[in-house]
Amino acid sequence: MTARSLIPVVLTAALLGTGSSAAAECGTYSGRGCAPAAKRVDVALPSFSNPTEISNPLFPISRLHSAVLLGNVDGVPLRVETTLLPGTQTIDLGDGREVQALTSQYVAFLGGRIEEVALDWYAQADDGSVWYLGEDVFNYAKGAVADTDGTWRAGREGPAAMIMPGNPQVGNVFRPENVPGIVFEEVRVKATGRTVRGPRGPVQGAIVTDELHLDGTHEDKVFAPGYGEFSTGSGGDLEALALAVPTDALPGPTPAGLDRLGVGAIGMLGSARAEDWRASAATLRRMKAAWRHVQEGQVPPMLEAQMSRGLRKLERAVRGHRPLRGALAAIDVAQAGLDLELRHRPPVAVDLDRFDLWSSRVLVHAAARNRVAVTGDVATLEWIRDRVAHVLDPDALREIDGRLKVLRRAADGANLSAAADHAARLAARMRDLAPPQGNLR
Repeated sequence: MTARSLIPVVLTAALLGTGSSAAAECGTYSGRGCAPAAKRVDVALPSFSNPTEISNPLFPISRLHSAVLLGNVDGVPLRVETTLLPGTQTIDLGDGREVQALTSQYVAFLGGRIEEVALDWYAQADDGSVWYLGEDVFNYAKGAVADTDGTWRAGREGPAAMIMPGNPQVGNVFRPENVPGIVFEEVRVKATGRTVRGPRGPVQGAIVTDELHLDGTHEDKVFAPGYGEFSTGSGGDLEALALAVPTDALPGPTPAGLDRLGVGAIGMLGSARAEDWRASAATLRRMKAAWRHVQEGQVPPMLEAQMSRGLRKLERAVRGHRPLRGALAAIDVAQAGLDLELRHRPPVAVDLDRFDLWSSRVLVHAAARNRVAVTGDVATLEWIRDRVAHVLDPDALREIDGRLKVLRRAADGANLSAAADHAARLAARMRDLAPPQGNLR
């Protein structure tokens, strides 16, 4: 996964002046600011004998099944989910070689609404370096795809791009994206052997890099063993890894306190919508007690902060007798609980529950007559579908896809009551058709 601007900027080749030698050497707007070519370690493309076994500890995509990143952009809460999808993608490098690549799904939410989705393709070369072979990008506005700016593929728009050397050293320079006029990043390794604070404690062996962007600005980016991209930030904005599995997976069943939190959040969703504030207050007390019990164990710091914020928001909604805010806060708490459950459950099992939760968002937003939110909720369901499709048998998948299409038509047609009905039926059928949780791996 590679952090990306959530406000995409596309510069045409004419504006860049790609015919000039400066632009050919450096893909920034000005054509200046890049490191000397002698510093680059990505000029020659190596061989790819076993490209989908990505074992580089600083970018271990083949072993990074699911991750949650949290942060903010311009003061707005940012949430990112990355998921390794089944299967491979064949990339024609344009030099007579075809390489099999892994696909990682990147979904970013800003202020709780879907903002960007990318399907990223990665392969590892024989020297241990990891290469970025392109991405399909879908930028959202008002819940719908606004454009696909930033889409590129190695061998079509530009060359394959190194995203991590096999043995990065201070001073190494490489370009994770190198298609002037579409995407461009140049990275310089500033430090190696650093220790960073991870979800379960100190992580040794991290590297710190400086990343140059299209507009000539720079930001620091940290990569950590077992996690890959660990944090990115500049000017107060931040995108940081909160949890990754299997790196942060724990043995044993889900703690009872987390189970109680999840049950309470779903119950709170119903009581808030029904404006039963006495029941809501009682449920909230039980949820807070369950959370205190969970906090007695080791909780990843960013996820702990997320859950605590969610419970405070829920408490304010209950005290103020705000049904819409209460229902949405209950969903946020349930989502935070699922993030924590990733340590104990298979990612696909968690994604099935996320599917159910986003179906509930459709109901809440439809009741509030928020067409934009409903449209975005449906888009999220469509992307989660891709994460769970492989555990459904063909007939079940066809039924789910058919129901998703009906839901999409209702949302696009602004028939919100129909959308709510279809979402409820879709969620119920997904629960019926999905394999038992104990069979999911």
